[in-house]
Amino acid sequence: MVENLRLENRDTLHQKVCSILRKAILQGEFKPGERLKQSDLADSIGVSRMPVREALRKLESEGLVVLEPHKGAIVKSIQVEDILEIYELRSQLEKMAVELSVEKLKDEDVEQLKNLVVKMESTNEVDEFVYTNIEFHQLLIKYCPWKRLLKFIETLWNGFPQDTPQILTGQIDKSNQEHRAILEAVLIKDNVKASKLVSNHIKRTGTMLVQKLQDGQADK
Repeated sequence: MVENLRLENRDTLHQKVCSILRKAILQGEFKPGERLKQSDLADSIGVSRMPVREALRKLESEGLVVLEPHKGAIVKSIQVEDILEIYELRSQLEKMAVELSVEKLKDEDVEQLKNLVVKMESTNEVDEFVYTNIEFHQLLIKYCPWKRLLKFIETLWNGFPQDTPQILTGQIDKSNQEHRAILEAVLIKDNVKASKLVSNHIKRTGTMLVQKLQDGQADK
């Protein structure tokens, strides 16, 4: 069983359990084909079985595990093609959404974006960065009028995007630089520039994640 799976903060329990397990799968601590027993995971993390069960259902929807009757959760192999697809779609769809939204941002929204950027730059807590990063991206597309587009983006946000700061070395520093540039474009109300910067930001993360997984596979 994987070491160091203790959980300190018990807020949003199943989300944190999900993040812990997702990270372990993406980093190869759980191998493809390995069976994940709810009771063992619950003991290792220090929670009841309920949040573990909810987390495994979430991971199944993300394609990281498959739930089989009488066997429990089985870890699936991660396909590089899936990551390429997810990040290419995100880069294109969020580019569209940001371009449609930025011009409609209110003064209080822009102030909130500033505060979020400062918060991401100053925090030493990875979890806090992750949640603030999600809030930043969601605020950028807040006023996109295309509801179907927003639904597509929400689906793509499940899984890999949330946990890259815990997986990729230097991801937080690179993201902070990119977030600051995006904010500067928002401040001058250049929705086209802001949308291109968001798109490049997402593509860069996807490229780094693919390289990380390929390096891990090459080491085996």
